[in-house]
Amino acid sequence: MWGIIPAAGLGSRIQPLAFSKELLPVGSRLDNGVERPCAVSEYLVERMIHGGADKICFVISPGKSDIMEYYGASYGSASIAYVVQPQAAGLCDAIFQAAPLIPADESVIVGLPDTVWFPEKALAELPEGQLSFLLFPVENPQVFDAVVLDEAMQVREIQVKREDASSKWIWGAFKMPGSILESLRQLWLSRNRQDEYFGTLVNAYLAQGGQALGVRAGESYVDVGTLHGYRSAIGLLSEAAQHDTMTGARVALGWPAGRLPRGLHDLSRE
Repeated sequence: MWGIIPAAGLGSRIQPLAFSKELLPVGSRLDNGVERPCAVSEYLVERMIHGGADKICFVISPGKSDIMEYYGASYGSASIAYVVQPQAAGLCDAIFQAAPLIPADESVIVGLPDTVWFPEKALAELPEGQLSFLLFPVENPQVFDAVVLDEAMQVREIQVKREDASSKWIWGAFKMPGSILESLRQLWLSRNRQDEYFGTLVNAYLAQGGQALGVRAGESYVDVGTLHGYRSAIGLLSEAAQHDTMTGARVALGWPAGRLPRGLHDLSRE
């Protein structure tokens, strides 16, 4: 299974930074009893691995070589690949840059790298063989993409950043077969690539008879793209760590190949 991580954005809401926003240190991990910081995007990578992904593609802009340097060729058990989005042209364009890598008969999951959410293994709740969205309850759905469902949990509409959002449930990640990804790409092309947001494209897909399922398996969701969100993420991670009877850090699934433990300083010598 593939995971696609769109990471080409400028991160203007949380600038100035001296590095890509996806590498913003948020929380920490335990390395043989030593607590070390980790990048915010690592939380999504780990959740994708929990969801079954063994290959992950970062979609980066030409100026984000630091993401390649950080992750290298792998993270834990998952291989890492990279494709380039030549210029910022929205989420749909970023996702479809990776489409040539995805076989029609293989599943793919997509998430946003500047978010932190729980439960960690929620992606495993998404079914195979159809387009499905992992949903989270939030207090301010108007700043996200709110998902309206019918009684059978089928998606009726995605309300993209609407002040009058009628659902408190937003999508935080989604999953589909490669064949549906290609169908969505063809629809996007037929609409002259006018869809910047994935939600508007899905609405067009539904209008043509497509189907999508909403799965309310999420519990908490934080967008770390603002300073307020950054503080909220720190609080969320601290709370989760306390529930896990830990001291604030977690045992990670692995390490970015570009930052393997052997390349780090020995704290006892510092």
